Amino acid sequence: MGCSSGGCSTGGGCSGGCSTGGCNKLNTYDWLAEMELPPHVKPFDIVEVRFKGTRKEFYRSTLVDFYVNEYVVVDAENGYDIGKVALKGELVKLQLKKYNRSENDTDFRKIVRKATDADIAKFKENQELEVPTMYKARSISMELGLSMKLSDVEYQGDRRKATFYYTAEERVDFRELIKRLAESFKVRIEMRQIGYRQEAARLGAIGSCGRELCCSTWLTDFKLVNTQAARYQNLSLNPLKLSGQCGKLKCCLNYELDSYMEALKDFPPDNYVTLQFEDNIAYKSVKTDILKRVMWFAPQTELGGEWLSLPVKKVREIIDLNKKGEKPPLQLEDKKPAKIEKVELDFKNDMGTGSLTRLDERDRNKNRNQNRNKNKARSNAEPRPQNNGPRPNTNNGPKPEGNQQPRSNPPQLPRPENNNRNQAPRPNQSNGPRPNGEAGNTGNPNQNRRPNPNRNNNNNNPNRNPKP
Repeated sequence: MGCSSGGCSTGGGCSGGCSTGGCNKLNTYDWLAEMELPPHVKPFDIVEVRFKGTRKEFYRSTLVDFYVNEYVVVDAENGYDIGKVALKGELVKLQLKKYNRSENDTDFRKIVRKATDADIAKFKENQELEVPTMYKARSISMELGLSMKLSDVEYQGDRRKATFYYTAEERVDFRELIKRLAESFKVRIEMRQIGYRQEAARLGAIGSCGRELCCSTWLTDFKLVNTQAARYQNLSLNPLKLSGQCGKLKCCLNYELDSYMEALKDFPPDNYVTLQFEDNIAYKSVKTDILKRVMWFAPQTELGGEWLSLPVKKVREIIDLNKKGEKPPLQLEDKKPAKIEKVELDFKNDMGTGSLTRLDERDRNKNRNQNRNKNKARSNAEPRPQNNGPRPNTNNGPKPEGNQQPRSNPPQLPRPENNNRNQAPRPNQSNGPRPNGEAGNTGNPNQNRRPNPNRNNNNNNPNRNPKP
């Protein structure tokens, strides 16, 4: 997991950890790093070393000149391993107490030396081999038909051993799997079963809250989580919302449980309380707000009636009166809903200018201008005439073309005035007086012929005209 701040605050050799606390998984801020020990006190010789995932171990060291997050070579079974220094100094004593370890134990392994460039290069090669190794191991387990899930693999620093982490609901006989894996990778194989929470911690993911999983960043001990924690906090018992990435109940259900348990001491022990008032009016509890210390009651005799909201102190007083056989009067002001004051939040940036809604106002003005332009263009357009009756005949007389066939037209209606707009008068096609002195003759001899009613007239086709 990379550092969001761009690196440690102290440079390359970070003695105090990352300034944001997010450079590495399960890191611990050493707030005693800048304090010098007295001259007669020796530095604590046990160091906490972190490996892949959430695995941490303690080692003894005589070296005092290395920093946190520095690669070191540590002693391992049948070889050596490479890890990062997670914590050193006096804070390691608190870590030992957390894991129930004593500094006088003799089973601590030793740190051999600082990692060289060759060791770091080999460590990175091992990381590149882990993914193809896991995929091949999964294919082998599927061929053998084993009901298990290989979630992760980790090579030792000297590449002599490979540890496979798996999850399974039942016991698995993987003896044949170990033989196949040893033949394929030529290393010593170790199978280690982990739980579903440990699997999510090793793989890492983003939770429903939008942040990285707690188990993969800082949470090391997993406590029992049951559905009672959700009931105490008035959460809906929806498995999809209460389950985490591991498929189990979320660990964060226990974070605020103590606060809710402390607040519930003031509430009545029975969740479904019935209050008796005068005139045989009864109200039953339907909702509880633990943090506001308010309870809501609904009438039993009236369906869909107004709810009654009472503070916990007043509810206890009414319960004590009902136990004595007394029924207090129902006050109408209790049935009135509380007024919600509208608070307008004013946002300003660091410079004192700008607003969160400035872009919304710009888009609103833009849409308003577009609608105004559309309405203006629509009003400028002239309305079309509506022909509710028969279509008027626009043929006022014979056309000047000679091949037009006469028709028997119905009585002509007066022509609307709107149809004559934007129409220029047709030019007179007469070239002058006819040779025989008749007016309107265009000089075409075919114009004086009598039209043939059996011939299909097509004024646009010149081949239809009779030959002279």
